[in-house]
Amino acid sequence: MTSSSGAKRALVTRGGWDGHQPVEATELFIPFLREAGFDVRVEEGPSAYAEADYMAGLDLVVQSITMSTIEPDALKGLMAAVAAGTGFAGWHGGIADSFRNSSDYLQLVGGQFATHAALHPPHERKGEMDDNYVPHRVELTSAGREHPITSVLDDFDLVTEQYWILSDDLNDVLATTTTDTRDWEPWHRPVTCPAVWTRSWGEGRVFVATPGHRVDVLEDPNVRTLVERGLLWAGRSLETTSEETR
Repeated sequence: MTSSSGAKRALVTRGGWDGHQPVEATELFIPFLREAGFDVRVEEGPSAYAEADYMAGLDLVVQSITMSTIEPDALKGLMAAVAAGTGFAGWHGGIADSFRNSSDYLQLVGGQFATHAALHPPHERKGEMDDNYVPHRVELTSAGREHPITSVLDDFDLVTEQYWILSDDLNDVLATTTTDTRDWEPWHRPVTCPAVWTRSWGEGRVFVATPGHRVDVLEDPNVRTLVERGLLWAGRSLETTSEETR
């Protein structure tokens, strides 16, 4: 909903596990949102979701809250706002590994982090975050090559956490990543999971990108482009050439 000043309105929420740099990561995109014409409010945690009148006037919620918990009134407010047309967007664990205690939240987002591949134990692991940094490719789907978020990109490679996501087929998957078999892991065939997806929820748009473990990953030109375009798309500020209604 456009404010009286003519700007769209965005709420940025952040918190949870510090390893995902929720403050630094969101600060990377706040200037972009403002340049795109959004009035931006920043909150530490999800409690603002319970402010029904405020949420009803929002165009976009950008969330970077890994794990943590959410109170019932805040979750109800978020779900009501998205169903009424507010966009909901984020990256990595800040949206795909939030509020594990809430099955309703998981249904709203459409995907949940399960694990990520790791280097060989014990030879390559040092007990640090980069034990889970593996080379992998993010591959656009046929839908992704046509979608306004990802049509400007091609397949790209990263060395960072590769999310194994549990998901459902209400998602419109724009890109995937395939976790290979490894002799020391219990799975016996490659597993392909969504890496970027959108989801229609009522009148709202949901956007999720699983790359984005830390700021250095978000600064990768491919990742930054897809996140920025995903935020605009969720907030209905990205020009489209298709006949999308959501």
